[in-house]
Amino acid sequence: MVGQWDGWSHLLKVDPDKSLPDGVTYADIVETGTDAIMIGGTTGITPEKVRRVLEGCVDLDIAIFQEPSHPESVVADPNLDGYLVPVVMNAGDVFWVTGAHMDWLASGGHIEWHKTMTEAYIVLNPDSSVAQYTQADCNLTEGEVAAYATVAEQLLGQDIVYIEYSGMLGDPEMVEAAQAPLDEATLFYGGGVRTYEDARMMATHADVIIVGDLLHDEGIDAVRETVRGTHDAK
Repeated sequence: MVGQWDGWSHLLKVDPDKSLPDGVTYADIVETGTDAIMIGGTTGITPEKVRRVLEGCVDLDIAIFQEPSHPESVVADPNLDGYLVPVVMNAGDVFWVTGAHMDWLASGGHIEWHKTMTEAYIVLNPDSSVAQYTQADCNLTEGEVAAYATVAEQLLGQDIVYIEYSGMLGDPEMVEAAQAPLDEATLFYGGGVRTYEDARMMATHADVIIVGDLLHDEGIDAVRETVRGTHDAK
């Protein structure tokens, strides 16, 4: 599992607390050309909802990961390629740095370590649910973002750095600042990508573009356009 994302350029995040648009199937998602599906959301996530998504993805030829929002949402399923677990670098509440992870272990749940990898989140939209839940300090300079990215890779050994602007299109210069110091870590970008142009712009700086609410709000054709924009930037 480790390093599977090295060949990705586009990742679709499916919120199990939301429905797919009418007439859309998970097979349609695969046909957009996205490289992987990540099951995750901030609120309302239960194991039952995660399993419903997995049931819709059975036998599809695409990588499927879960991004747990809290320990109770984690499911063990052979159809999952792995787990991408956020560690929020700029969280004001340390529960989202190590506490949630400790709870997961302390609960006695079975963890498939060979399928589990952390993501070093840097949250930059103060109005987002994830910023408010984690009490993230989003008032960062480009230099501070670059420093967080360096800490993630060089001090903490993170293979994924994730710039998160959930709910809005971010500042490309911030994304560029995060990418500049990275040697081998993969830079994910998520937040507000809704068009071909958005995807192409952000993909000039980030290795992997993550699209989420667009699927639920505007449908499969809009997702396909972001895949095309991402590919055209590479």
